[in-house]
Amino acid sequence: MMKSLLPALAVALSTMGLRSPVLAGDASPAPVRLVVIGDSTVCNYPEKRPDRGWGQLIGEGFREGAVEVVNLAAAGRSSKTFITEGRWKRALAERPDYVLVQFGHNDSHAPDRPESTPAASAFKDYLRQYVAEARQASAVPILVTPPVRRTFGADGRILESDAASGRDLRAYADAMQEVGRELQVAVIDLHAASRELAERLGADASAAMACKRGDVTHFNEAGARAMAGLVLKALPEADPGFKALVRDH
Repeated sequence: MMKSLLPALAVALSTMGLRSPVLAGDASPAPVRLVVIGDSTVCNYPEKRPDRGWGQLIGEGFREGAVEVVNLAAAGRSSKTFITEGRWKRALAERPDYVLVQFGHNDSHAPDRPESTPAASAFKDYLRQYVAEARQASAVPILVTPPVRRTFGADGRILESDAASGRDLRAYADAMQEVGRELQVAVIDLHAASRELAERLGADASAAMACKRGDVTHFNEAGARAMAGLVLKALPEADPGFKALVRDH
């Protein structure tokens, strides 16, 4: 059944395809260094696994030699644990020009989990830390709201609350937007864009983005490529410096 749904997904992806020919142009003397941090919806996976994160595929959407992507996202991490485990320090050591920051999924876990953070308080504080320290390192931070969990209600719309924790993932997306306005940092609203895509596809076709049957959070290659396409589409608006770096589609 999953294979039969792939054509519908392919049609939806046709407007954001990541394999367009690279247009000719002057080569940059050095590529822009883009560090990506986040969770299991973003991270790299071994070739033999069905899972893919959008950070693993986003490099396909840049003009050849224009951007060097360093994907340091790690499964299971939240805005808090990515810092406490020393991963953020290692990300800054990569001397990025830009940092894409996506968290929220693991932050929204039940309050007794060590990775959990409240959306209205600690989550926002950690985001402020990412922004401030990226800027101190002469990097441009760009926040990316978490993609939706593809759980549908009877009306064909995405359900925002997670049954396990009772927490609304949208609250974390909204908190990111609030920090963006507060600190005047660009925000890519992947939460809204992924919701629009999933609802346009419908429950059955959007299931073709899953790495395994019944998984409403993680992605296979098609799903991760779809998320990467949404991020790439928004990047030039988030920072005009990307206009010359993103491939034309």
